[in-house]
Amino acid sequence: MKLTELLTKKLTAFWFLSLAAVAFIFLIISFFSFVQLSYKTQQQQVTKLETILFEHEQHQLKHLQLWLPQILSAYHTQRFTLTRQGEVIFEYDSQTPSQNVIQYDRKVTGPMALAFELQVNRPQLWDNVTWQGALILLLGLSAIGLFVRWGYLWLRQQLKGVEDLAKRSHLILSGEYDRALAESASGRPRLINRALTRMLLELEDARKQRSRFDQFIRSNTFLDPETGIGNRLFLKNRLDALSDQNGMMAPGALLLLEVNDQALWQHEFDEAHIREFFTQTISSIGQILDSQANSIFARRSHQQLAIVVPQISLVDVEKLTAKLLKVCLSQVLDGVDNRDDLFHIGVAYFKVGESKEQLFEEAEMALRAAQFQGGSSWFMYDKGVLDEEFARGSVRWRSFLEYVLVNKRVVTFSQPVVDSDGREHHREVSCRLRDNSGNLVRATLFLPMAIKCGLTPQIERQVIESVLFDLLLNPKNSQARYSINLSLDTLTSRAFIRWLTTSLLEYRHLVPKLIFEVNEDILVSNIDKLKDNLNMIKKMGATLCVDRVGQKVVSMEYIKSCQIDIIKLHRSIVRQIHLRQENQLFIRSLIGGLYRSDVQFYADGIETFEEWQTLKILGIGAGQGSFFGDPVEERE
Repeated sequence: MKLTELLTKKLTAFWFLSLAAVAFIFLIISFFSFVQLSYKTQQQQVTKLETILFEHEQHQLKHLQLWLPQILSAYHTQRFTLTRQGEVIFEYDSQTPSQNVIQYDRKVTGPMALAFELQVNRPQLWDNVTWQGALILLLGLSAIGLFVRWGYLWLRQQLKGVEDLAKRSHLILSGEYDRALAESASGRPRLINRALTRMLLELEDARKQRSRFDQFIRSNTFLDPETGIGNRLFLKNRLDALSDQNGMMAPGALLLLEVNDQALWQHEFDEAHIREFFTQTISSIGQILDSQANSIFARRSHQQLAIVVPQISLVDVEKLTAKLLKVCLSQVLDGVDNRDDLFHIGVAYFKVGESKEQLFEEAEMALRAAQFQGGSSWFMYDKGVLDEEFARGSVRWRSFLEYVLVNKRVVTFSQPVVDSDGREHHREVSCRLRDNSGNLVRATLFLPMAIKCGLTPQIERQVIESVLFDLLLNPKNSQARYSINLSLDTLTSRAFIRWLTTSLLEYRHLVPKLIFEVNEDILVSNIDKLKDNLNMIKKMGATLCVDRVGQKVVSMEYIKSCQIDIIKLHRSIVRQIHLRQENQLFIRSLIGGLYRSDVQFYADGIETFEEWQTLKILGIGAGQGSFFGDPVEERE
């Protein structure tokens, strides 16, 4: 753009100078032509006078006093002397003498040997210019100046259209199609501008169609077409992500909700009423689960729904189950005979290390027990497996977390993220807390309690301080980059954002080495709250990453509006990707929908060589997981 503007200015300046030079040369030539013509006219007058005197010589020069003064006055003569054979026979002097004169000496050939000396005013005397002549000259020069000015403005206006075209072209090449479309299309050449506008509109429509098509593919892969929630495959993928070869990686609960006699309703109610009933019920359940981070809601069978809530205490499970049953009963269709025996919920509470198969068996047993009890009810499979650490009360947890923050017992761990060439791209930073006994408390235990206590911004602030002040300032890590996860409470905390802005400005030379990660579910649900803060982080020079992509089927519009640089796939999509064609289709659809952007695609939870090879073939640029290395403690 700067080059185009510079060339435009040079072209207009060249045109202006060229026109001014032509006008100046024209004036110079006209001036000299006028002077030459004036002298030539004067010489012709002198020659004419010589001819007249020669003719009067034939008549013996009679009556010179009668006619010659009038001619000399018309010639603006200053002095005239006529001699015959050396004797002066006539003299003339002007009444208005002038010093700027030119003299002509002539001899008239003939028997009388006449000669004269003629002094006349020079033809280009400026003091002879009248006000009418000066006015005409001034008007002429003004007309030329106005014409030059008009020409300059006209050419500038014409070339401004070229600048607009160059600006729009630059925006198109930069991938900023919306800004290019918003630019003025009135520049010249208008035909090219109109063509660009039409192509951008068609491209925008094509992108929307492609986005809808990709979302349709993902929806049909992981969503139940009737209810709009996750299907059985979605449930399996998410549970795989919550477990590894040793079993479940975090405590939580599995709830199976079943509707009795659903097939009999089809004889009593039309399909529209039944669909409306299920839509309202599922919507109400979804609103309750919105408050549960990372919860899973899916349809396991025709009349059975599955809910998985990780990192929840036993007391909260009981409250949640009672609330779900109450909401379901409030949605019952009028006219149903067995209103009090419609919904049954089986609950299985699990701890770290339990297998998925055992979990479903216990939930099925609890569901059957709830059905045997009679009436709409719920039953929890109790095997006394409550995690002692997780059973701490909220007061004890708050005291523990405040103690950790005051004594700076937040311990940072990092896990490598490796690109497709086998080189370390960056390291993702996580944290654990060290208690009084020196034991490390894992994040799956303290994060839910930290969220309840509102202490996540303070914990994540200490993690960022450790990265900025310890890791990045260490000469051993001069080339390293680190990614840090930010939660919703942290990004919406004004005090934290002010501190982060000040810190990034103070250590602006380290900001390009920072990558901030945000959960996709959090970003999509709170994009209006987070957009400004994320844009601030982006403008500071840091990289933005969205992790856990694929947990839900959502539109990808947030990637463009928040200027996301990296997308990190959730481990549920990555798990056994080489054996799951539907997951591969999901990744192809995701990459295809963003193929014109500069977004990079990473994967999380890679455990085997086959998974990594398949992901590289699909177009994933980097990955992390136990295949590359487990998290290790960062020591100062």
